[in-house]
Amino acid sequence: MSNAYDWEALYKNVTSNFPTHKRRPVVGITGNFGERGCELAEGYFRSVLEAGGIPVIIPPYDNKEALLGTLDHIDALLLSGGGDINPLCLGEEPSPALHSINPRRDLPELLITRMAYNRQLPILGICRGAQMLAAALGGSVQQDIHEAMPEAKLLKHSQDLPREYASHHVSIDKESLIHRIFKTDTLAVNSFHHQAVGNPGPHLRIAATAPDGVVEAIESCEHKSIIGVQWHPECFILRGEKYMLPLFQWLVEEAASYADAVRVQSHMLTLDSHCDTPMFFHEDIHFNQRDPKILVDLHKMTEGHLDASIMAAYLPQGERNEDAYKQVTAHTHELLDGIEKLVATNSQHVGLARTPDDLYRLKHEGKKAIMMGIENGYAIGHDLSLINQFRKRGVVYMTLCHNGDNDICDSARGNAEHGGLSDFGRKVVSEMNRVGMMVDLSHAAESSFWDALKLSRVPIVCSHSSCRALCDHPRNLTDEQMRALAEAGGVMQITFYNGFLRTDGQASIEDAARHINHAVSVMGIEHVGIGTDFDGDGGVPGIANASELLNLTRLLRQLGYSAEQLRLLWGENFLRVMRQAQAEAKA
Repeated sequence: MSNAYDWEALYKNVTSNFPTHKRRPVVGITGNFGERGCELAEGYFRSVLEAGGIPVIIPPYDNKEALLGTLDHIDALLLSGGGDINPLCLGEEPSPALHSINPRRDLPELLITRMAYNRQLPILGICRGAQMLAAALGGSVQQDIHEAMPEAKLLKHSQDLPREYASHHVSIDKESLIHRIFKTDTLAVNSFHHQAVGNPGPHLRIAATAPDGVVEAIESCEHKSIIGVQWHPECFILRGEKYMLPLFQWLVEEAASYADAVRVQSHMLTLDSHCDTPMFFHEDIHFNQRDPKILVDLHKMTEGHLDASIMAAYLPQGERNEDAYKQVTAHTHELLDGIEKLVATNSQHVGLARTPDDLYRLKHEGKKAIMMGIENGYAIGHDLSLINQFRKRGVVYMTLCHNGDNDICDSARGNAEHGGLSDFGRKVVSEMNRVGMMVDLSHAAESSFWDALKLSRVPIVCSHSSCRALCDHPRNLTDEQMRALAEAGGVMQITFYNGFLRTDGQASIEDAARHINHAVSVMGIEHVGIGTDFDGDGGVPGIANASELLNLTRLLRQLGYSAEQLRLLWGENFLRVMRQAQAEAKA
């Protein structure tokens, strides 16, 4: 008796290919909830399969820990269609035009959408899913388009025809991601809804509209992999039509890029050489929470796969007299105390590091690492002994100045008081070499840079600077400085401060990548790194806080950087100089 399916032959066929099998990206699809429980229309998972992904269904449950665990195992999120969203979830009362809602879905999908956004997962929302994107990310949903747009001559958006046939056209913004995907200004779509996105909110933009003005598609305005469409592309694919397939291919390709970036970063140490989070200690921040007041906290570091951050004790340049020096030195110790307290309070998840070996040990233990730096040598006044005292506390570098000349050197924003390093400044550099503290020339005038480069016995660093050739700002390094820094074995850490990336307009992650590319082309891959300046006005769309740093890895991978090159950029170059500085002290 023969079986309808030859299961043994199928099994042999699958397992024979296993040794050479390349992992396909996993797309989680939110399930609907009906009379029989969790259910899903066939078109969703068929479309993902045809696009090259592996579909898995996410049931509607609101257990936060389980949802987080789900996100650990998927590479993209697809928000499926379904009933109306309960307006109470959005702080609204129900309109008489509201249709049936599905309360089992709303909270789980609002939660998972927001968490997926924080983790930089690629997201595609379909119909209700597009509305869910807007709702979860600060936008609004029209409970009924006829009620919300009484003056408009509306099309029939809730169609009676079969779902696999087009009902009207949409106009696509020529500057949109959706336009790049479909390569057309207009697209024939189907339509089965009476709700639509009202306001896309601060994180999304309108990408396509119907002839009557109804929003038909939204997408990220922050250089992220997020799209929502009001129509049902999966129905066309189930019928055999291919012209909607590019949308699902885009999702699967973005999922593969996301999975690759996660894999790459998991196999290396990622270090941000400069953040100013201690500036917010007085605002009662909570490092163990996703605190909206700061750009670097435990949650954001975890979401962005950032292993370590050097927190700077920042001192604005002030008066230069003995009373002022006593006050600023005391304040420096207070800030370092605050960093130590932050680590001690969260010791289950975070450790304080003094050496590169400490960083790798903490990563092996599954903990995030914090190092300490000082921004502005003003902290030491005229007392050279403080350098050793701060080093013994664990400070790994000191930025010689900030915005204004001090007793050590001239600033890029100063008055050329010393013509470079002062006599005292030369002693400072020598003492920093002696005790194993890295010399940081970010904020320094060119004259100070050249003096320090010539004097220092070990390579110097610029912990958060960018390229003058691309953005003509005195804080940035010229190509000549960059070449000399590389020849001396030093490192330049590209920073994400808007005004150091562009001289006009809003910078983005793409500008940060341009500066990295330029620095690598001038200096070589062994002399470039990343110092975000988060919480010190650093951060631009695409890399606006620590949770978004994975996006930079994705972009650099797409630009052709190898895993080994990224290992150097993401910290190993900077740690090489740190090792040299600390070895010099031991010698």
